[in-house]
Amino acid sequence: MATLQLAVNNDKPEPRPAPQALAKSEMSALRMWCAVVGSTLGAFMAVLNIQIVNASLADIQGAIGAGKDDGGWISTSYLIAEIVVIPLSGWLARVFSVRSYLLLNAILFLVFSIACAFAVNLQQMIVLRAIQGFSGGVLIPMAFTIIITLLPKPKQPIGLALFALSATFAPAIGPTIGGYLTENYGWEFIFYVNLVPGSIMVAMLWASLDRSPMNLGLLAKGDWPGIVTMAIGLAALQTVLEEGNKEDWFGSDFIVRLSVIAAVSLTLFLIVELRAAHPLLNLRLMLRRNFGFGIVANFLLGIALYGSAFVLPIYLSRIQGYNSEQIGMVLAWTGIPQLLLIPLVPRLMKRFDVRLLIIVGFALFAASNFMNVHMTGDYASDQLFWPNVVRAVGQALVFTPLSAIATAGIEQENAGSASALFNMMRNLGGAVGIASLQTFISKREQFHSNILTNSISVFEEATRLRVARLTNYFVTHGVSDQAVATRKAVVAIAGSVRKQANIMAFSDTFFLLGVALVVALLATLLLKKPGHVSGAGAH
Repeated sequence: MATLQLAVNNDKPEPRPAPQALAKSEMSALRMWCAVVGSTLGAFMAVLNIQIVNASLADIQGAIGAGKDDGGWISTSYLIAEIVVIPLSGWLARVFSVRSYLLLNAILFLVFSIACAFAVNLQQMIVLRAIQGFSGGVLIPMAFTIIITLLPKPKQPIGLALFALSATFAPAIGPTIGGYLTENYGWEFIFYVNLVPGSIMVAMLWASLDRSPMNLGLLAKGDWPGIVTMAIGLAALQTVLEEGNKEDWFGSDFIVRLSVIAAVSLTLFLIVELRAAHPLLNLRLMLRRNFGFGIVANFLLGIALYGSAFVLPIYLSRIQGYNSEQIGMVLAWTGIPQLLLIPLVPRLMKRFDVRLLIIVGFALFAASNFMNVHMTGDYASDQLFWPNVVRAVGQALVFTPLSAIATAGIEQENAGSASALFNMMRNLGGAVGIASLQTFISKREQFHSNILTNSISVFEEATRLRVARLTNYFVTHGVSDQAVATRKAVVAIAGSVRKQANIMAFSDTFFLLGVALVVALLATLLLKKPGHVSGAGAH
């Protein structure tokens, strides 16, 4: 990773500098934090753009004439481009310099955000979203890299807390913002909303990042076999995960072919990286105890983080009939507490062992899911309030300490690889989680529906009474034909059974998410207390 030549204050006592030197030191510190805040703002926008668009997907599909199945590519194209570029960013930043690479992609992200609002058909939207995802994906690992290379160790928890706003707060608050803008102003505004914060981001990066020469000679020395196999493998894998449930997984030749391509390409990528003299990613970092177990915990965090953000809106829409704005208001309580708590986490890291904070965070996050395992037809916004608040507290406590302990001791030359692997695995966890939960909900709904249906028989007195009451209800409410009223009664019972089966499937899904977080907690127990996480409970 190209070094950002910004002066930082040393914690050791020094002679009082002259006024001119003090002003220079203060300006350097200001520029350092300007770079950190500007880059984390970019990461926040890139992550927010996933959830904010998903909340308005139905409106976008209708506006550009996309079918329900094809419209999913509006999100898939963004996610594929994002997950491919994340591991490339460290190397490309060395080639083009941090300043040029980050500024170019920040500007491209804004330009193509606005362009998406003017798309007139599905093909245009897919291409524009892919380019937006490719440029936005750069902003995520680059922000993380800047934090762990620019900031001195005692200040890194503050920087990581800022980054946590993009990793955990953005997915939680995205549906709220997307639902509000779509319902009140139109879907185009979910893209326009990037303009003001994006302009601030570009200005901050422009003012803070040092100019440095490009190193285009690295292009010729690049790990091209690794780049090609990784790009093909990740693109194929992401497509399988996004489209698998819709295509009936391995019942589809398309999914089978892509799965083979992903498996072969990623296997070749691992072989290439482990043998290359100058690999694209230093995979041996994963053999380090804290980074390896941190990656595992982060992958499982991605499953639960993006999985819960996926499941709750579906439940509220399918079972409670909420619109996108109402869903956003419910999910706001997984976001607002985080906005208040995350800034306090660095202080907690000074007082407590970081591993304890991670364990408590995962325990609370798991508990918030277990609180939802006994859902009923009346389980709506009021009942979800406390689980969402507990979830928010858990998420706020987890990410910053986990990032700090996983990256403690990472050398500056490995910062790009560490950032790419850490962020890629969380995003990949989210993709795996959503894909798995889509199928899990469908299968569990079928399972519970079969059990409930088998327990209903026309030979049962309770069933006959229920049909008779509903038939009488329909007759007294305008249905003159007795046979039609009876048929409507049977349909109503079938609908009630299916709704109950769906509710039970969602309850099972929350239980599964809770189990995933318990496993993440167990991985956390294997973390070793680092001796040099300054100000993070290492005494």
